[in-house]
Parts: sequence; structure tokens; C-alpha cells
Amino acid sequence: MKYRVALFDDNADQREALELMLESSDLMECVGRFPDGARAVERVEGCTPDLVLMDIDMPHATGIECVALLRQRFPQLRILMRTVFEDDDKIFNAIRAGADGYFLKQTPLKKLLEGIVEAMEGGAPMSPVVARRVLEYSKQQPTKADVKNEFSLTDREHEILSWLVKGYSYKMIAAELGINFSTVNTHVNRVYNKLHVNSAAEAVALAMRKGLG
Repeated sequence: MKYRVALFDDNADQREALELMLESSDLMECVGRFPDGARAVERVEGCTPDLVLMDIDMPHATGIECVALLRQRFPQLRILMRTVFEDDDKIFNAIRAGADGYFLKQTPLKKLLEGIVEAMEGGAPMSPVVARRVLEYSKQQPTKADVKNEFSLTDREHEILSWLVKGYSYKMIAAELGINFSTVNTHVNRVYNKLHVNSAAEAVALAMRKGLG
């Protein structure tokens, strides 16, 4: 079974390149490609993707506006942002809106494909420069013990949440901590329950706001 991917990008050459990339993969197929942010919910409903690659700057509606709408309507949908911008506000607004990851457009296509797989496995993949910005931001936030205790996170749960903030997938976290995938998944589900969130993106956004990263 292949991952179904939809594309939103106002650049025709980018859409074509991304479609060729997806169709050349044994793991994915392109089920929709759209030149702007108009009727995003309707379009996604029509092609039923597992994941959306979303440009940020588009006519009619920005990618960030689209993410917010799609996240409300399709809470299980994976959404990866793509942009030429390294602007902090765009990065954090996209994540807070519900994006599962954030890639710069100069990211090699192979890395983007790996990011799609990571997102489908529950991770929050990001370009290295974006991950650094997220880490720098999280370090500037309060890191008081009582903030962590507000959610009754165990040390292991807090550790795994920190790896999610860094953009690690479940498999990467398992390798880093020397535990198996199912154990990571169990811990992540407990983190979601305690934070009252439904996705890695929401967990990362809350972690950044609360200084839990």
C-alpha cells in the first residue's frame, strides 16, 4: 500500500518536479496537485490523501491558513510545509497551526521523501536549519520543573517529547534511546493524553509554548 500525497504549490515547475518524485517512489503516489490555497478542505476531501505537501505563500489563502483549516477538518492528516523562507514567525505559526514538519524548498528530494516517511511514522521532520531555529526558540522559553509537573510527565515521557521537538521520528527516538518502536509509541500516546493533544505537531507546539522541549 502506497502513501497518498497531495501537493499545494503555486509554482508549476515545483508541482511537476514533486509529482515526478512521488511517482518514482515505490512508497508513494500523487493523488492531487493544486496551484493555490483556494477550497483546500474541499480539494483534500476530494482526493483523500494521507499527507499534504503545502507551500506557504500561495494565492487566495496562505499555506498556514490552509493548515489551520485542514487540521480542524482532518485531524489525522499529515501536513508538511515547504517554503523558501527561514522566517521564524512563519516557522512557528505553521507549527502552531498544526503542521507536522517544515522543509525549505532547497531540501534535496531524497531528504523530502525521507521526511514524508518520517511524518507518516509519527515524527515531525524538519530541515536542519529549521530544527535549529526551533531548538533555539525552545531554549529561550521557561524550563521550570513546575511547568513539566503541570502535565505530570515522567522523566522518560519528557525525554521523548524533547526528541519530538527536535524533529525525530519514532524510529529515530527508539534508536537513540535503545528501546523498541512499540515502547516509543506507548510513551508518545501517554504524552498526547497528558498534554490533551492528538498529533506530534500539537505536542511540539505546546512543548515550545510551555518550555517543555
